[in-house]
Amino acid sequence: MKKLIVSAFALGLISFASVQATAQTAQSAQTETKQETTTKTTTTSKEDKVAVKPEDLPEGIKKTIKGEEFSGWTVKKAFLVKEGDKSEYYELQVAKGEESARVKLDKDGNNVG
Repeated sequence: MKKLIVSAFALGLISFASVQATAQTAQSAQTETKQETTTKTTTTSKEDKVAVKPEDLPEGIKKTIKGEEFSGWTVKKAFLVKEGDKSEYYELQVAKGEESARVKLDKDGNNVG
C-alpha cells in the first residue's frame, strides 16, 4: 500500500513539474516575440540623414537664412532628414562666432522643430 501511495505522489509531482516547465517555455517564447516586435518597430521609425551642401539647399531655406531672423549666422552643416512617416525636413547646424545652434526647416524655409 505504501508503494502505491508513494508512486501516486511521485507521478503527481512529475506531472506538476512538467506543466510548470511547459508554462515557463511558453512564457519565454511570448517574451521573445514581444522583444522582436519592439525591435522591428524601433527600426522602422528611424530617420535617414543625408548630408547636403549648404549651396545646394532649396531656395526657400536660402531665403530664410539670409533673412533678418538669421542675420550673422552661417550654415556649417546641412542634412536632409527623411523620417519613417515620409516627412522630410532639413536640419542645419549654424554658427555665429562662438555660438552654435541646430535648426530644422522644411523645404520652404518654415521652422518645423
